[in-house]
Amino acid sequence: MTFRDRTQAGRELAGRLVDLDLHDPVVLGLPRGGIPVAVEVADALGAPAEAFVALKVGAPGHEELGIGAVAEGSDVLVVSDTAHRLGVADSDLHELAERARRELDRRVDAYRAGRELPDLTGRDTILVDDGLATGVTAEAALRSLRTRGPRRLILAIPTCARETRDRLRGLADDVICVLAPEEFYAVGQWYDDFSQTTDEEVLDLLATSRARSGGDR
Repeated sequence: MTFRDRTQAGRELAGRLVDLDLHDPVVLGLPRGGIPVAVEVADALGAPAEAFVALKVGAPGHEELGIGAVAEGSDVLVVSDTAHRLGVADSDLHELAERARRELDRRVDAYRAGRELPDLTGRDTILVDDGLATGVTAEAALRSLRTRGPRRLILAIPTCARETRDRLRGLADDVICVLAPEEFYAVGQWYDDFSQTTDEEVLDLLATSRARSGGDR
């Protein structure tokens, strides 16, 4: 089984969520790839959708290799096992994290244009991405969101590595994953079309979703 694209993956994922007894739900997508998935979930639930920004911290000289992650609203640096295996010094980690936080602030401004996050207090909050390999970015996001007082914190993804799903169950109240294959190498292998989502697409999708839901409450 593969997903045709993120839109179809979002519809499949929404099918796993619509029958849950959700209280005043709000859907938060991790940009960029999580946004097309999140808006499909939000539309199915009749809930508002918004971007929640978290960024991986790349290894020195190999930025594509995540050794940690930061999330908006939190000063915590989540460090992966990869950082320890590579022997990355704490001083280097914190320097890389500060660089990531500057980029994180830029992206929050770009994606939300001054809008505050919806109030999550007492609400069922669904964090959505297009898939999880190591899950370090989702971990940083979950840790930050937990401090905002959600009634229930749900991580929802179309596809993920089983060990990542099991590890993150300790941080979320529930983890919904449509496809958790025994052999998982990369998120993109489970999509026919895994082309990059652009910033313009993120903004258009969020604006359309807000118009449909009538804005956040």
